[in-house]
Amino acid sequence: MSYAIETFDLAYRAGKHFEIRDLGLKVREGSIYGFLGPNGSGKTTTIRLLLGMLKPVRGTITVLGRKVPDEMARILAHTGYVPERPHLYPYLSLEQAVRYHAAFYEGFDMAYAGEMRRSFGLPLDQKLSHLSKGEMGKLHILLVLAQRPNLLVLDEPTDGLDPVVRRDVLSALLDFCSQGSATVFISSHLVHELERICDWVGVLDNGKLVVELPMQSFKNGIKRIRVSGAPSLVGDTPFVLLQRETTGTEQVWVVRGWQPPMAVWFQGVGAAVKEVMDLDLEEGFVELLRSSRAPVS
Repeated sequence: MSYAIETFDLAYRAGKHFEIRDLGLKVREGSIYGFLGPNGSGKTTTIRLLLGMLKPVRGTITVLGRKVPDEMARILAHTGYVPERPHLYPYLSLEQAVRYHAAFYEGFDMAYAGEMRRSFGLPLDQKLSHLSKGEMGKLHILLVLAQRPNLLVLDEPTDGLDPVVRRDVLSALLDFCSQGSATVFISSHLVHELERICDWVGVLDNGKLVVELPMQSFKNGIKRIRVSGAPSLVGDTPFVLLQRETTGTEQVWVVRGWQPPMAVWFQGVGAAVKEVMDLDLEEGFVELLRSSRAPVS
């Protein structure tokens, strides 16, 4: 298995109250990887570590098969990056901004940039200072996609954009991915935004990777189960028990990795499954965070 991004035992400390701890990411080549986490969880810090902007306390980082920070020039030549707070020179026209950006990338596709500009309805001669927030969001994604990168790193790229612009930006991203084998690493705190575009998900909370799994498992494998006769000591289970709460004579378990045949396990410990309830993505996300902050006893 080849990975576009791989970290091992990665650690970083920012002041007294925050740190990245033992971070082990594995982002498969050609995947669209959603990096989920609440605000302040360390997503932007992790991205800055991946791109050599911060120095880790320990651990290793490999991006596009090359070591960070030793081979950053070659890595960045093939990486498109939209930071959390992008900056473009406001006195440039849109055409000048495109040409300025293109000068740094040998493979910049000016024809493709023109197609996207027309599709987005961006005015060629407009000063950037006169563009709306939505137009600037479209311009940023245009610039990185026209680089034709092997890796796209997008830090909250649709934050603050209205739903129409958000849809246009994500559609352009999907169209780009359909044309080749680029890897996309996209951070967000909006679960539903990533549902239709990502095939892998990593959940970060308070500097710790809670889970890393296929999107399909994230969507379908987290369940709330109503159990009667639940054992006081759980022991080994074929699923991951995230939470359990007692309600009257029954317990409600939240589990990850659930499959229907696993109901047999409860019979083996003298319990019975009364109901299996689906969770939507946001509920599943919240339960993962709850379990990481207060592990089940």
